Amino acid sequence: MTTPIELFYWPTPNGWKISIALEEFGLPYNVNYVNIGAGDQFKPDFLKIAPNNRMPAIIDPEGPDGEPISIFESGAILQYLARKTGKFGGPTERDRIAVDQWLMWQMGGLGPMAGQAHHFLKYAPAMDPPNDLPYAKDRYRNETGRLYGVLDRQLANNEYVAGDFYSIADMAIWGWASLWEGQEQDIADFPHMERWLKLVGERPAVIKGRALGADMRSNLQDDKKAQQVLFGQKNK
Repeated sequence: MTTPIELFYWPTPNGWKISIALEEFGLPYNVNYVNIGAGDQFKPDFLKIAPNNRMPAIIDPEGPDGEPISIFESGAILQYLARKTGKFGGPTERDRIAVDQWLMWQMGGLGPMAGQAHHFLKYAPAMDPPNDLPYAKDRYRNETGRLYGVLDRQLANNEYVAGDFYSIADMAIWGWASLWEGQEQDIADFPHMERWLKLVGERPAVIKGRALGADMRSNLQDDKKAQQVLFGQKNK
């Protein structure tokens, strides 16, 4: 591949999935920053690529049959890149099934629950007026902990999430799991996850992908304008 992929990105756990993946796959890419705190995700040109007004998204100029294709939803992008390159999707059909189910686990479980934990534990109490909701905090803290228990048990018998091989499932899960402190978890409860976090976090592509645009991240607990954009939008 010679023509770079266009990556539409902001440095969040979902964005890191694709910046890490592109580094792991060794694919050339250009970065288009989508400042979600400023509302870039609602701009018409971006909505043509990502109609759900969420990043990340990509445009691959060398898509199927050599024609350009745009893709939104991080899980779909990861699966596409794995098929395109023949890498990190699992070496056998059974392995590919394992990768897919753990990828779906992240997309449907860990990502949404950890995201809600971040919201109610960190951001909602800092809003104006404050929304400090003990039930919501307990609900999402506990559910995130339950999910990490599932992950920890899987990693007790496997080097990586889907088996003895590194895959797009690891790329998808790692960014969210690396933020366990902000989700008010005790890493001592998850020793196998702790081992895996270090193993994956030391990969050069993970370090580079995680660092992309890191200096652009604002502190949402202090950024009232970004809070209004992210948490106050209605039917954009």
